[in-house]
This record gives sequence, C-alpha cells and structure tokens, in this order.
Amino acid sequence: MSDLSDLYQEVILDHNRSPRNFKKIEDANRTANGYNPLCGDHVTLYLKLEDGVICDIGFQGAGCAISKASASIMTASLIGKSVAEAEALFDRVHKMLTGGSSATADAQEMGKLAVLSGVANFPARVKCASLSWHTLRAALKGEQGVTSTE
Repeated sequence: MSDLSDLYQEVILDHNRSPRNFKKIEDANRTANGYNPLCGDHVTLYLKLEDGVICDIGFQGAGCAISKASASIMTASLIGKSVAEAEALFDRVHKMLTGGSSATADAQEMGKLAVLSGVANFPARVKCASLSWHTLRAALKGEQGVTSTE
C-alpha cells in the first residue's frame, strides 16, 4: 500500500473513532434521514440554514467506518457554505466516488474530501460513502421520508 493510501486509511479511521459534528441540533430547520440497506448504515442529518448558508450541521446514526467517516468529513467541510456551494460539492464528491472520467483530477482538488477517493475502487462501498451526501441533498431540498441508497 502506498504512503498516500495509508494516510487516507488513517484519516478515515480517525473520523470513525472521533467523528466531527456527531450531534443533534435542537434548533435545526432542516432534517433528513438516510438508510443503506446493503450494510445497515443509517444517518440522521441536522442542518441549520440562515440566509441560504449552512451555519451549523450535525449527524447521528450508526454504520461502518466509511459511512461514519464520510458523514464526519462532509459536515466539517460544509459549515459556512451556501446551499449552492453544498450542491456543487455534492456533485463533485459523487463524481469522485463513482469514478467518473475526471475522478483522479477531481480528487486532487477536493482537499480533505480526497481521502474518500479510494472508495471508487470498491463499488460495494460507494453507497456507504455516499449515504450522508444523498441525505444532505434531501435535507437541502426539504424532502420528507427516508433517503435510501437503493
């Protein structure tokens, strides 16, 4: 395994052990639930939007290390972003995770989110890493119900 892969794995394990923003936001004005039936991951995402900007974000739930780390890294990356910026980031992360034609170049521009780029090599794990992102999209749109990766 390369040094970069080792580093990425360590960052994912760190976010799994000590997830950032693992909290319920009592005064959230957007909430969404996500579920990955493939491995049982579930997440509840809490957003506090003010004037179209994510001023606070948190999540709760349980799942595999990739699922929890992805939610942790996502929430840390979104505080202070506008809804439009969050939507654009969703699109870039989705391309990176699914191995789109420019996935390698995208990963290089993703900053801390690049640690998730290796997931593209494991198709069964893409749904784990993308669960929180799809749940984010549902929260931003104010959708009710449970977002599923199926």
